[in-house]
Amino acid sequence: MDTMRDRFIATTTRLLDRDPRLALVLAEISRDGFGPALQAHPERVINVGIREQLLVGAAAGMALTGMRPIVHTFASFLVERPFEQVKLDFGHQGVGGVLVSAGASYDWPAGGFTHMAPGDVALLDTLDGWTVHVPGHPDEAEELLRQAAAGDDRVYVRLSLQSNERARPVGAGAGFTTVREGAGGVVVAVGPMLDNVLAATEGLDATVLYATTVRPFDGAGLRRAVGGGEAGVVIVEPYLAGTSTAAANDALTELPHRVLGLGVGRAELRKYGEMDEHLAAHGLDARGLRERIGGFLGRA
Repeated sequence: MDTMRDRFIATTTRLLDRDPRLALVLAEISRDGFGPALQAHPERVINVGIREQLLVGAAAGMALTGMRPIVHTFASFLVERPFEQVKLDFGHQGVGGVLVSAGASYDWPAGGFTHMAPGDVALLDTLDGWTVHVPGHPDEAEELLRQAAAGDDRVYVRLSLQSNERARPVGAGAGFTTVREGAGGVVVAVGPMLDNVLAATEGLDATVLYATTVRPFDGAGLRRAVGGGEAGVVIVEPYLAGTSTAAANDALTELPHRVLGLGVGRAELRKYGEMDEHLAAHGLDARGLRERIGGFLGRA
């Protein structure tokens, strides 16, 4: 199976051929993959070099002219390093674009902490008007990218090397999808966390919801899954733990409830290792999730 990043390159190349409104702005990352697109559309495929603030500023300038920019690099260089440009050049100026990241929280551990971005979604959460997609499979990434490219709003698409075994439907405007039903609590699995969550909750009397779009947060879907009684909710996200707990609390404000946010811890893991080792260290493998989800939902 190809990776989400492979699918992003192939899909964006085809979209550039078909839609003259689209532009692609790069900062060296994935330049080789976009070689044919650079040759075919030199006026709309721009590589600014290792200048991430310029990357975002140039893309916003294109948006001001009526173009639809797709902006791409590693998450740490796309959201964290040029955050002021994201805030002002897109948000303050009121223009739209599609930010597409690679690297996720720790996809390339050998790159060190400079190439890790567990706080990207939480950082974007401080800004208004951003839609955030976290696909869990290359097919989902392609569909969400196509939807984003056809729109006019501000969208962040977070790609990862971690992937679920199979794709799930991600129709336009889709909220959380019910994957498993139970009566002993609700677990929200975000993007590539789904397979580990399903393995961890096997045999537990719990509802599992699947989320590929986390902003806007599907509060109505969560309330439907919880029902009218006391709610125990676990949110498992592939980025900073607790990023969506406030949104869940807001959705359940009229119900007695408890919310546990699981994700990447704040402590920096300085032994680079491999991605699977980072998952285990943060308790996001099936074994770690089973222990924490079972313990939380098992309490009266």
